[in-house]
Amino acid sequence: MKLSYRSKHVFYAYLFIFPFVAFFTVFKLIPFAHAVWLTFYKWDILSTPQFIGLANFRTVFATARFWSSLWHTTYFTLLTVPPLVILSFLLAVLVNAKIPMRGFFRSAFYLPYILSISVVCLTWGLLYNSSYGLFNSILTQMGFPAVKWLADAKFAMISVAVTTIWWTLGFDFLVYLAGLQQISTSYYEACEIDGGTGWHKLVYITFPLLKRSHVLVVVLQVIASLQIFGQIYLMTSGGPGGKTRVLVQYIYEEGFRNFKMGYAQTVAFIFFVMMIGVSYVQIRLMMQKEE
Repeated sequence: MKLSYRSKHVFYAYLFIFPFVAFFTVFKLIPFAHAVWLTFYKWDILSTPQFIGLANFRTVFATARFWSSLWHTTYFTLLTVPPLVILSFLLAVLVNAKIPMRGFFRSAFYLPYILSISVVCLTWGLLYNSSYGLFNSILTQMGFPAVKWLADAKFAMISVAVTTIWWTLGFDFLVYLAGLQQISTSYYEACEIDGGTGWHKLVYITFPLLKRSHVLVVVLQVIASLQIFGQIYLMTSGGPGGKTRVLVQYIYEEGFRNFKMGYAQTVAFIFFVMMIGVSYVQIRLMMQKEE
């Protein structure tokens, strides 16, 4: 029996999307469903899972380490997102202007972002070293005492945040630079004709017309900061005294060190809901933009 022209198109369409659907189902949907299923069970990997209902959720919200990890994650987000947004915006505006060596600065600001996390953390770990690090060498030469940047609770999270800002600034810088190049020069020319200054151009033209870029950068950085793990794990391991333990590290420790897989999956599910909330904010802001 021959298929009609339309039926052939439908058949081939399903045929082409089948590999993706199969891959997505096997590696995304099934693991996600299994993770949600585990939130209702107590399981230590070796024994048979025991159904405990909502006990994992009650335990999570009653555990001080969960709340401290959530606060540390929020604190890190507050330390990194505002500087990243402001600095990347200002640097993009500067480089987008007609300045000498503009191509060099574009590459220089973006270059750190292509480095691997291990290289970045190793390099900054040497700079922060309390015995022979560059920062302490400068402080001691100026007559100040050496600081244990990664071992002092007052400075550890700030030090990791500075490292993260230096490392990820290039991505936000590139987003803003792309947005700036989409703004027509006619707006600036009209502003000059009306006697506008550089400040007027920045405040009344550049900043408002980059609203979509602002939303994209803020939302992506908030999500990335909430998911912080690598820098913390490599630079402080959550120390000193758990003062830099973040939510993802807490999930890792509970699941793969304490073997509380059901409990860890519960924390991960709560974290997933938080990410959905952030994504919802992004969609709402985008809709406001269109309105």
